[in-house]
Amino acid sequence: MRAEVRSVLDRKEKEIDLLEQEQYIKEQENKTQRLWIISIAGAFLSALIVSLILFRNNKNRQRANLILQQQKEKVQETLVALKVTQSQLIQSEKMASLGELTAGIAHEIQNPLNFVNNFSEVNEELLAEMKEELDKGNIEDAKSIANDAIDNQKKINHHGKRADGIVKGMLQHSRSSSGEKELTDINVLTDEYLRLAYHGLRAKDKGFNATLETDFDDTIRKINIVAQDLGRVILNLITNAFYAVKEKKDQNPEGYMPTVTVSTKKTKAGIEIMVRDNGNGIPEAIKAKIFQPFFTTKPTGRGTGLGLSLSYDIVKAHGGELKVETKEGKGTTFIIQLQAL
Repeated sequence: MRAEVRSVLDRKEKEIDLLEQEQYIKEQENKTQRLWIISIAGAFLSALIVSLILFRNNKNRQRANLILQQQKEKVQETLVALKVTQSQLIQSEKMASLGELTAGIAHEIQNPLNFVNNFSEVNEELLAEMKEELDKGNIEDAKSIANDAIDNQKKINHHGKRADGIVKGMLQHSRSSSGEKELTDINVLTDEYLRLAYHGLRAKDKGFNATLETDFDDTIRKINIVAQDLGRVILNLITNAFYAVKEKKDQNPEGYMPTVTVSTKKTKAGIEIMVRDNGNGIPEAIKAKIFQPFFTTKPTGRGTGLGLSLSYDIVKAHGGELKVETKEGKGTTFIIQLQAL
């Protein structure tokens, strides 16, 4: 009896052990399942968070791109407006310099026109004399008079072409630049603007006189430049030189003789055009600013502050350099350096 009870107890204990093992296994399975669920939920949540971050970043990027596009459009509009303004300012500066030249042009054109008028009057008299000689039958005398008339006609043609060239130069200066380069005699171009600038100033101030010195290098061949643009640079530098010596002359320094020297020189690298004055020079404090747009030392209404800035840009566009050497109280030299073209 006791053995049977013992056997039943052992069996029950085994059943209990099995149940406990099964329960443990189920608990482990449940724990593993919960871990999987948590892991999956965590991964899903992480993916959701990442998706939200990416979505937000994409929205921010789109917003930023939209802002950048709007800013780009505004910058482009501003650039277009600036180019229009720059073009207007350049034209304004050009017309201002043309105004400075008007009196000089009038003086220059008057000289050849005087020759044309005078020789035309002489030819009129010669033709009348020749007719008289022909009526008298003096053929040889008539031929001699005819030769004189022919010589006069050649002079009329020469001075007429000179006047025509001056007018064409004035028209060229007033037009917008084509930007096309052409072979140009730099000595002729420089001398032409020197005379025009001087007579222009003399017309405004008849009491002004200055010594003009030129030293042109005859070995310089024609160079390929935009003559209209570079002529504007030369004109601006010469006009500034005359302004500088006139300003010093007005201060009445003892023994002072206003002098402007214009020279050209062939160099190994190309050519140099120099405009030198013996004015007051440029103070060291403002020397670095003279090529800045709108910077001027002239009184209000006397200068736009664009002349040297535009001149600097034009020379740069030709692949050259515009330099300045100055000594306060002694004068200033501007040097245009151009490469051999």
